[in-house]
Amino acid sequence: MRWIAREHQFNFPRPTIVMGIVNTTPDSFSDGGRFLDADAAEAHALRLANEGAEILDIGGESTRPGSAEVTVQEELDRVIPVIERLAKRPELVLSIDTQKPSVAREALTAGASIVNDIAANRADPEMWQVVAEAEAGYVCMHMQGTPQTMQAKPEYDDVTTEVIAFFKERLSLLLAHGVAAEQIALDPGIGFGKTLEHNIKLLRDLNKFSLVERPVLVGASRKSFIEKLLGAPVDERLPASLACAAWAAIQGSQIIRVHDVAETAQAVRMAEALAR
Repeated sequence: MRWIAREHQFNFPRPTIVMGIVNTTPDSFSDGGRFLDADAAEAHALRLANEGAEILDIGGESTRPGSAEVTVQEELDRVIPVIERLAKRPELVLSIDTQKPSVAREALTAGASIVNDIAANRADPEMWQVVAEAEAGYVCMHMQGTPQTMQAKPEYDDVTTEVIAFFKERLSLLLAHGVAAEQIALDPGIGFGKTLEHNIKLLRDLNKFSLVERPVLVGASRKSFIEKLLGAPVDERLPASLACAAWAAIQGSQIIRVHDVAETAQAVRMAEALAR
């Protein structure tokens, strides 16, 4: 199985990819405001790359539950300077974490290779056209509702079955709009329109997503379901985040999106060795 992101190509099976999170926002749930300045964001991204992040995921709009939308220009002002700086280093693989097609287009022009899209449940095809034209990698994430509404009252008959059905439907739609299957990775959307029980079930069932035959990205790092289960505030969630990352790797997920790259890389490599 291959995942193609413009000039970059990932061939699976291979070691699990660690994707490092670079939030250029004032209000992200975990590190909001720490890397709002372009110098700080660039330094943080380079540190994550040195710690083992193969992909750097740069976002300029918080998508925590209940977060407010920002304007296109505000998001561009946050992410484009960082991407332009990092793109001067061709060895770095850059992802833009956005739900806005215009931001994705500008980020790809500035040097990003992947669009990480939480709003893959939309009906408007503009984002997919942007991805198709650029031959970019695309992360298709499942979310029930929007960041403003997703945690109001999420309901499923069977969350795993419904997320898999969503992925199959989205793959057909993406192909119809010119996005090749090899450009697509899938994210079950831990914490996006799910209760604690839904999140635990999705993580427990990760190996079932192999049925869709595309790389699976898991983002559980520091998320609030950990506090709901264990009572850990955001700055004490590293151990549980590492457990989720190691479990995801053992269950066959190909990409782990995290805040703590060095610790996650070590945990995942050990999990892979044990699984072998």
